[in-house]
Amino acid sequence: MTVTADGTTTHRLGEPPAGSWNAATFFVYRHLEEGRGERLAFRDPTRSLTYAALAERVARFADGLTTLGVQREQRIALLLLDTVDFPVAFYGALHAGVVPVAINTLLPAEAWHTILADSRAVAAVVSPALWPRLAEVRPRLPALRHVIVTGQEAPDDTLALEPLLAGARADRPPADTHADEVAFWLYSSGSTGRPKGVRHVHASLWWTAALYGCGVLNLEQDDLCFSAAKLFFAYGLGNAMTFPLAVGAASVLWPERPTPEAVLAILREHQPSLFFGVPTLYAALLAQPELGPGAGSKRLRLCVSAGEALPREVGERWRERVGVDILDGIGSTEMLHIFLSNRPDALRYGTSGRPVPGYECRVVDEDGRDVPRGELGELWVRGPSAAEGYWCQREKSRRTFLGEWTRTGDRYRVDEEGWYHYAGRADDMFKVSGIWVSPFEVESALMAHPAVLEAAVIGRADANGLIKPKAFVVLREDRTPSAALADELKAHVKAVAGPWKYPRWIEFVDQLPKTATGKIQRFRLRERERAATAGERAG
Repeated sequence: MTVTADGTTTHRLGEPPAGSWNAATFFVYRHLEEGRGERLAFRDPTRSLTYAALAERVARFADGLTTLGVQREQRIALLLLDTVDFPVAFYGALHAGVVPVAINTLLPAEAWHTILADSRAVAAVVSPALWPRLAEVRPRLPALRHVIVTGQEAPDDTLALEPLLAGARADRPPADTHADEVAFWLYSSGSTGRPKGVRHVHASLWWTAALYGCGVLNLEQDDLCFSAAKLFFAYGLGNAMTFPLAVGAASVLWPERPTPEAVLAILREHQPSLFFGVPTLYAALLAQPELGPGAGSKRLRLCVSAGEALPREVGERWRERVGVDILDGIGSTEMLHIFLSNRPDALRYGTSGRPVPGYECRVVDEDGRDVPRGELGELWVRGPSAAEGYWCQREKSRRTFLGEWTRTGDRYRVDEEGWYHYAGRADDMFKVSGIWVSPFEVESALMAHPAVLEAAVIGRADANGLIKPKAFVVLREDRTPSAALADELKAHVKAVAGPWKYPRWIEFVDQLPKTATGKIQRFRLRERERAATAGERAG
């Protein structure tokens, strides 16, 4: 990024977006004009798309939406696995001025219903494997007029994507959107478990690609990206869809669970140059005996971690065995991607690095005043990719977005050399495999089981130093604690709340610590857990 004498900025991606600007034009159609039409854009297990093929399908999808009567600024839900259909639907919606809402495919049907009802999506694009879950709640979604199922054929009362594209125009011009116009939504869980619709503008996609994708990762046209984090996450969206397309590079998409075995097979087969994961996955990969130099890819030049803090030991062991560094950083749905990170030329394991150039960070006390170096405080961030706000949650918007500054809810300290050290959440939230988990959600799922009277959930570090849920459960009088019941409760939470949210440990207790007004004191449980862990280590 270069600042000129008159105060304007330039970048190797061109001028920052302003005025009339459609992200689909920049990330898709620009490459045809610049001669990259025959270059690979995306590859999944069964299909590949060149930039020319991507551009045609994006334009046809936009025309298909218009033909169905989906109007500009209306919402369309994306319930899609990571295949080439995701970028087609996402950029096709932007092309039409329609707002795509990327939804977590791991959520149960009722959580989908909450999000779809909240967003008032008038259409949805869904992968065939996910259709039965959507079918459960569709009758209770009066705003949802159209469901498009990917593939050649579709169930009754839905549309098939391929015939829709075949019958659409490929020459419809992109909508004349504004750089500051809301382009897409992502949903982020709140501290009470109620999801928040985070609204991002067209220009935010450019800014994250320019500041992090190019500024930190130095992405080039010949790079091939592979992100284990899925496209419905802000992290995965940048890794696999906007960063490579900003520079004419390509991405490998994987629709299934990113198990260690699957990830290593992809790295061997496709030879990506950049790999994006979360700390839990890196730790699991280190447990694989076959892990070696490049993790199987001779082209691998850089790895990235976000979603939760990367333990120092995991980073150091990875560098020793694989020979490639992991850049650990922190981002958020509200900021769209990573804004505080280690860099190839400035890396210290056990820290989140330093602010990405183009962003500013502060660590403040409860009154918003900067704390001295070495003291704990809440992390605030300022930068051009901040969200426009939350949908229909004005009070939470006002508490989170303070003028140019965004409150992250993360506690940090900055050492004397300017390195940022993560110290947990300012509230009770914690991340598991890079996904926010609300204790309230897990507790509610547990208490829906007939054996449970009360429950409290906290985050506890596992053997690799990664945070997982632990539940303290008070049973009803007619039930007796047992290992079998603990397993039953874990399976129940998986089915009700989501597979990554289940408590890895369940401790049956007679009562929970509470305030005089009856509120559960989770911090007491965290203190007890820390003391118990310290005792185990000392023993």
